[in-house]
Amino acid sequence: MQSIKTIVTFLLVLFFYQLNAQTSYSALGHKENTLLERLAIKAKQPNFGASYLKPYNIRLLVKDVEFIDSLQRNNNRIAANISKVDKYNITRFLMTHKEYTSATSSFNNQKTNFNVIEINKPKFFMTINPAVQYRFGAETDNKQSSYLMSAGLEAKGLIGKKVGFNIYATGNKERTPAYVSAFTQKFQAVPGFANYSLVDSNALQYFDIRGSVQWTLAKAIDMQVGYDRNFLGDGQRSLFLSDFSGSSLFLKTNLRLWRFNFESLYMQLTPQFGIVKKSNFKKYLRINTLSTDITKWLNVGIFDAVVFGRENQFELDYILPFTFLRAMEQQAGSPDNALMGLNVKANVHQQVQVYGQIILDEFLLSEIKANRGWWANKFGYQLGVKYIDAFKISNLDLQAEINRTRPFTYSHFDSVSNYSNNNMPLAHPLGAGFQEYIFAAKYQPLKKLYLDAKIIYYYQGQDTAGQNMGTNILEDYNKRPTNYGWKIGSGNKATCFYFNANAAYEFKENFFLDAGIAMRNYKLAVGTNNNTVIFNIGFRWNITRRNYEF
Repeated sequence: MQSIKTIVTFLLVLFFYQLNAQTSYSALGHKENTLLERLAIKAKQPNFGASYLKPYNIRLLVKDVEFIDSLQRNNNRIAANISKVDKYNITRFLMTHKEYTSATSSFNNQKTNFNVIEINKPKFFMTINPAVQYRFGAETDNKQSSYLMSAGLEAKGLIGKKVGFNIYATGNKERTPAYVSAFTQKFQAVPGFANYSLVDSNALQYFDIRGSVQWTLAKAIDMQVGYDRNFLGDGQRSLFLSDFSGSSLFLKTNLRLWRFNFESLYMQLTPQFGIVKKSNFKKYLRINTLSTDITKWLNVGIFDAVVFGRENQFELDYILPFTFLRAMEQQAGSPDNALMGLNVKANVHQQVQVYGQIILDEFLLSEIKANRGWWANKFGYQLGVKYIDAFKISNLDLQAEINRTRPFTYSHFDSVSNYSNNNMPLAHPLGAGFQEYIFAAKYQPLKKLYLDAKIIYYYQGQDTAGQNMGTNILEDYNKRPTNYGWKIGSGNKATCFYFNANAAYEFKENFFLDAGIAMRNYKLAVGTNNNTVIFNIGFRWNITRRNYEF
């Protein structure tokens, strides 16, 4: 078996004739995700919160949303806490995904007027819409303005009530703010994307092409093959897997048994450009997640992952879906990079959600007790809380979150096996060795008006005098200056305060007029400080808003 592509082909051939249903997934960053997160806290339906792997499985959630919609239409007391704006968002959600609604549903038989092209036949459903945006920005400490231009299309469909598919393709030209350009120069990477080229006036040009095919192998087993982004967790950030490093080729399987939800993810990654020594090696990530609803309000999940490089092949030991990857890595005596973690979320009184993650890379309990700052005590945690309809104001949602990882977490002595993709961290954008605080607010006072704001503060040690201080996960951890005395902020301590506020008006379905402001104050203990204010305006049609929040 030469690569993950071979695995994908094999499974498609083996299982295609058994297809008996369909599935689809909601795009990361889409407006409907806010509705789904609110309903997960409010409604206590079985498919909400069953998994912490995103994007959401739409086929499963449509059934629950339809049920909630029927309750509120009949004025059921269970749905009394569904606001007028929620009801509007529920209707738009069911219209958008009407191919998965019940056959007798009015949504299923109603033509959706916001699709440019819609084909709705008994055995074939498809929509095609443009994906276009333009954003202009002015920055106080940069004579050059920033901008983002994108043009392309998105399409989704359902074949024979069995196979779902989605495609998103745009060409993009962008001039990023100065601090993002500095990131690109340092890491030879663009946040969220892989291949790019430089054009005139410090601008970038790249394609964003994503797509997947989804099907249900059996009543309780879903599968998906695609080139897209995935996210693990319930917070603003993830210590397991985020979409910061961009899209990757993947195979995903999901099995639901009683209260258990088991997901297996196979990904082919891109090694470090210009850094990796083993250029003929392929890089892979294998993740298992197991979550269970211990009660209707408490979900606990286990995270198990290994990232590794092999010369033109996938490691056969990691193919089986029901395995403990860390144990297999140790049993095989391989030099691979294995991680484990815990994900927890609890809903309280249908208004509050408390969530958190623990990531374990390496550690020795004896060294933790000794409290000597041993370099290989590599772990981190996340703790957060969501408060929806805050202070009895409908559709005002608040969120607070803390993220922390120790130096050298995610790093490795082998550049093929560090926890990165496209020269960027697979998990948190800051890499490792940081303490971060986030406060976010979302408010939808009117059906078509979306307001949000965010405050981020963090501190982190940066490399100094050419020494590896454990925050850049691309560096070899064997090149550390000492074994002990490591703490968060070791090295050239950097502090950053970031704030943004945005307003979006939905002129027509998925066509937004945007305006926003961002402020960033970045200070180094030794070195140049950076203070900037960025104003931007623009529009986007069937495209999620692009942010640079680090």
